[in-house]
Amino acid sequence: MSDTGARAGGWTGAVRRRAVRALPPEKLLPDTQPSYMASWIYIFGVLTLASLLVVLATGGLLALEGPGWWHVSATGKYVNSLHLWSVELFMFFMVVHLWGKFFMAAWRGRRAMTWITGAVAFLSSVGTAFTGYLVQQNFDSQWISTQAKDGLNSVGIGAYFNVLNFGQMLMWHIVVLPLVLGLLTVWHLLLVRRRGIVPPIDATAPQAQAQAQASAPAVEEEQS
Repeated sequence: MSDTGARAGGWTGAVRRRAVRALPPEKLLPDTQPSYMASWIYIFGVLTLASLLVVLATGGLLALEGPGWWHVSATGKYVNSLHLWSVELFMFFMVVHLWGKFFMAAWRGRRAMTWITGAVAFLSSVGTAFTGYLVQQNFDSQWISTQAKDGLNSVGIGAYFNVLNFGQMLMWHIVVLPLVLGLLTVWHLLLVRRRGIVPPIDATAPQAQAQAQASAPAVEEEQS
């Protein structure tokens, strides 16, 4: 390809070519998966993502209707309950997924950034859930906020992250932290697609397994 052809499309063409090199279609949307993914431990990543989608959908409805809706309307209370329990499931699935990948040493095979983005996403989800408790407008949220205020003041950030300020906590909960968590989740998924699903520690890589199978007949002939 000539220099003119390589530079065709300007910066958008360069971005497209780099994206295709990093994530070709067969990697971005694979139609087959390795056999070891039949293990139950690999399910918790998908369950985490599914529960996150429910969290975002129910949270979006609550944000559209406002705080009064989930306190007065029966439908609002129902959606609020869906939001709460999807968060509970999300945190449970995410913890199991995180520990499962930790014991599998999921950072193997140039997957360190995949592990880091997942761990940071977990920390951001803790902050998101914490601010969610603060905006419930009930006795639990009042108790949590007053106790947290003392702790945050003791480390010098209480003036910037004021847990007694309902408006500030609501904006953190529905805008800032979900945006951070969403970006980290997308980044994490793209890295998983690029590097592939981490195999079990004692599993044979597909390429090495194919080479071993191909060389097996030759070895048998020599031995005979």
